[in-house]
Amino acid sequence: NTTAEVAAEFALTLIVGGQEFATIVCTPAHLEELSVGFLASEGVIRSIDDISSLIIDADQGFAYIELNNQSTINPFIYTKRRITSCCGKGRQSYYYASDAYTLTPVQSHMQLSPALCLSFMDDLTAHSTIHRSTGGVHSAALRGITGEPLVYADIGRHNALDKLYGTSLMRGIRTEHQALVITGRISSEMVLKAVKIGSPFLLSKAAPTELGLRIADEYGITAVGFIRNGTFNVYT
Repeated sequence: NTTAEVAAEFALTLIVGGQEFATIVCTPAHLEELSVGFLASEGVIRSIDDISSLIIDADQGFAYIELNNQSTINPFIYTKRRITSCCGKGRQSYYYASDAYTLTPVQSHMQLSPALCLSFMDDLTAHSTIHRSTGGVHSAALRGITGEPLVYADIGRHNALDKLYGTSLMRGIRTEHQALVITGRISSEMVLKAVKIGSPFLLSKAAPTELGLRIADEYGITAVGFIRNGTFNVYT
């Protein structure tokens, strides 16, 4: 007999100002960072200073958030919803209303050599211990040209980016000097998150989508895909 490690799946419900805001199906780790990054991605907060308190009840699956300005939640834009770990249409439907109010093009002078693109992906693979042991998660890294990468894994590739976003806000990381490196597709939702995070590079071992590349081109994201076996494609 052999044993196999499987990826954990967890439902986290965000209660914002006493009201149920969303339920995120995720990997049960770094829930504070996930909560902050998700609220920032939704445009509910712009900085960590917008949050007056954040309490995680991991046993019951709740994150209790109080905002300094509760009126930032527009009932005409946000409705209670369940954010699943799956990809595609289920998440796509709610993004674009709030994005119209929050997106601005990324401004950066950061440059990457081909060797660094390959090296960054090799480093992400080396740090992806949970993926190697379970095969059931995506990994994402935020990293500058020098220094160690910040790496998170989650059953939802979008959750992994939200964890990076939350950490960058909590630590005051200047994201215009950081590249995002991911294992999943360069889809529209991933590019939108890269724009919100403010990272000028989105590097992936996987393929892009046509809409993802149109958004990347419009908002100043350099999209690089199929980074594997010493080669890659630069799309925008």
